[in-house]
Amino acid sequence: MELFLKYPNEVQLELLHTLIETAKHTEIGKSYDFATISNYETFKERVPIRSYEDYEPMIERSRLGENNIFWPTPIRWFAKSSGTTSAKSKFIPVSEESLEDCHFAAGKDLLCMYLNNNENAKLFTGKSLRLGGSKELYKENGTSFGDLSAIIIDNMPFWADFSSTPSSEVSLMSDWEYKMQAIVNETIQENVTSLAGVPSWMLVLLNQVLETTGKESLFEIWNNLEVYFHGGVSFDPYKDQYHKILPNSSFKYYEIYNASEGFFAIQDHNDSSELLLMLDYGIFYEFIPMNTYGTEHEITIPLSEVEVGKNYAVVITTNAGLWRYKIGDTVRFTSINPYRIKVSGRTKHHINVFGEELIIENAEEALKKTIKATQSEIVDYTVAPIFMNEKEKGAHEWIIEFKKHPADLEKFTQILDLNLQQVNSDYEAKRYNNTTLNILKIRVARHDLFYDWLKKNNKLGGQHKIPRLSNKRTYVDELISLNKVNSCSS
Repeated sequence: MELFLKYPNEVQLELLHTLIETAKHTEIGKSYDFATISNYETFKERVPIRSYEDYEPMIERSRLGENNIFWPTPIRWFAKSSGTTSAKSKFIPVSEESLEDCHFAAGKDLLCMYLNNNENAKLFTGKSLRLGGSKELYKENGTSFGDLSAIIIDNMPFWADFSSTPSSEVSLMSDWEYKMQAIVNETIQENVTSLAGVPSWMLVLLNQVLETTGKESLFEIWNNLEVYFHGGVSFDPYKDQYHKILPNSSFKYYEIYNASEGFFAIQDHNDSSELLLMLDYGIFYEFIPMNTYGTEHEITIPLSEVEVGKNYAVVITTNAGLWRYKIGDTVRFTSINPYRIKVSGRTKHHINVFGEELIIENAEEALKKTIKATQSEIVDYTVAPIFMNEKEKGAHEWIIEFKKHPADLEKFTQILDLNLQQVNSDYEAKRYNNTTLNILKIRVARHDLFYDWLKKNNKLGGQHKIPRLSNKRTYVDELISLNKVNSCSS
């Protein structure tokens, strides 16, 4: 870590050279003549940027057992990910190198950084409660596919089970609802010192733990609990609920940024909201400034050219054979010495129907302020546009499932609208005197609406997330319909 902190751009360029050299005899290496690429500029000119759809034919061949297509060593695992923008499954290649040098290395680094910052930690006196995906690994043509967490658990050394709970057998259960209670039954007997998982699903599990035991605080069950390692979705909407069930100011929260495609960044200080970009995991980074994304003027820049405060779409080249691959996430740099980031959203998850350029980071920040001001709590939410209709102006429609309802929904709506204007000047301009946009509309979701929607779409489990923002009304209309059906039946 000290090496890439001191020489970040040199480490990245050397890594790119290693990746190109390693893959020069693959099918993709020959087609772009990797053997004659000696610098980043040539690599950038010669190799096109790809999406999953561009990669899919090659990935399908690899899943059928064909080797040396985009990476020289055999690809035996594929991380299945449905994402939130398509019902179609994605199968992300996971090589031996990416498993060892990226995902496993990141787990070790995360623990090292936490222990370095907390020298009196007693993490290893107990077990880590891990909440992974719910799919089993399915063997197919000599290759395996499943949730990334299932692949990682399946490949961990046998002794890793001694420091984790639940057991691999329970962790890999496919029935999510049955699995949740099985996890509760097994873990309440253990000395749990840390938690690891996606905030929304972990909260469901922890509330089930409290309900089963009749306790109000998790410390009454696990008195040595000291840290929660979280990632996958923004923690902000859930922070207050965690503080209620973990009422101890010394309890630590550590954020990570990982995905099926790789492990990218880790919080490296206590009580920080910034993530250190990890530069030596076999991933070469490029970035597309979001003000050019999807336009004829789109440009791609290396790490050495990024600027603090700007939003970028992330492009990666990896030791699993993804070459200049758009992962669909956007980040904002908070520092360039060292390179630290915040995840700001998804390239496909924003609303820009009226020129308001609302991104997830804006929505999360405004919602966090509103929840605090109204002393309310939420379970989940999603937002979509209300399109202009003849003389009727547009607006944003929010579906929010509350855990603790605001005393005055109209006041909540007004505060949220004002907070959005404060964090997004484009939204403010469109809202000025109701020029383009009317005040947002809030539709209150019934209990478990989002859970039922995920279940209906076969998306229960730690790797699936509610789509936050969309330029279309597909998700919102499905949820409204489901809300009405159950309201009528009840």
